[in-house]
Amino acid sequence: MKQLLNTLYITTPEAYLRLEGETVCVMVEKQKRLQVPLHHLSAFVLFDNVMISPALMGRCAADGRTVVWLNRSGRFQARMEGPVNGNVLLRQAQYRAADDADLCLQLARRFIAGKIRNSRQVLMRGARDSKDEQEKIALVQAARLLVGNLNKLAQAESLDHVRGLEGDSARIYFAALPYLIRPSARETFAFTSRNRRPPLDCFNALISFLYALVLGDCRSALESVGLDPQLGFLHTVRPGRASLALDLLEEFRAPICDRLALTLINREQLKAKNFDHRDGGSVMLNDDGRKTVITAFQTRKQEEITHPVLGQPIAIGLIPQIQARLLARYLRKDVDDYLPYLQQ
Repeated sequence: MKQLLNTLYITTPEAYLRLEGETVCVMVEKQKRLQVPLHHLSAFVLFDNVMISPALMGRCAADGRTVVWLNRSGRFQARMEGPVNGNVLLRQAQYRAADDADLCLQLARRFIAGKIRNSRQVLMRGARDSKDEQEKIALVQAARLLVGNLNKLAQAESLDHVRGLEGDSARIYFAALPYLIRPSARETFAFTSRNRRPPLDCFNALISFLYALVLGDCRSALESVGLDPQLGFLHTVRPGRASLALDLLEEFRAPICDRLALTLINREQLKAKNFDHRDGGSVMLNDDGRKTVITAFQTRKQEEITHPVLGQPIAIGLIPQIQARLLARYLRKDVDDYLPYLQQ
């Protein structure tokens, strides 16, 4: 299972990956900077203008390793994978489920229930640690509003109603999130609302980058169990959109991405110098910033938690795999319900 965590991230511009025997060599300006045994790697994530040799691409396709290309800000650009595999019967069950309005609504409720509950946990944890009484009150009040939306979610009668509750919960959550940033960092990481495509401040640039990384893990997890990441139940299906991966991502935004972003900020591992401000107001992580985030992200994925459903310790990086398997079991009717990941 640990090999699932062994993803090689390459952020150095103009780096070139090639196959040398049973190893991968990373060349920068014709100098070998890194050499890794191929059997230690399960996937490659390449940022910006990183190149890869045809021989290595062919070997990855033959072995079932995924190669993903992202732009400088972490936005998905392309993905290479081998022949389609997985259980065709499971995919048939997924397609039938997508045509069942009641089942789509039930799954959408589960995904968003996980998101709202995990968002509340982040706020309550911040309230417990806060030394400012007024900020603590604001965080607790936001958490209570999220509980209200969580209760309304159980009565939601349509996907539009679920999406409306998700949108309102996100607004409440992001309005309170600045209180979790240390006062000394609030000028650099000031934000008032979620914005993207492009992000307009450092905090939004950081969480957008982390969301893109975890989205890639969600997509890989779904494919590994035989599900089609394009066909979702909450997010609208459209060409080129990994709708089911986006559905699954909702459970992990707050406990994995947002908490890591706050840790990097509050420990001063990221500062203003790690971001580039561009014409038009867009902001993105620079090369040093991306390296810092990716290193912390990989370290975080190795940490263990006790999974609330399995009741046993697993690496955080394997949570998308576990949830994808639980979803597959539900679609095959092996279990009566799908339980989202809930942060303890």
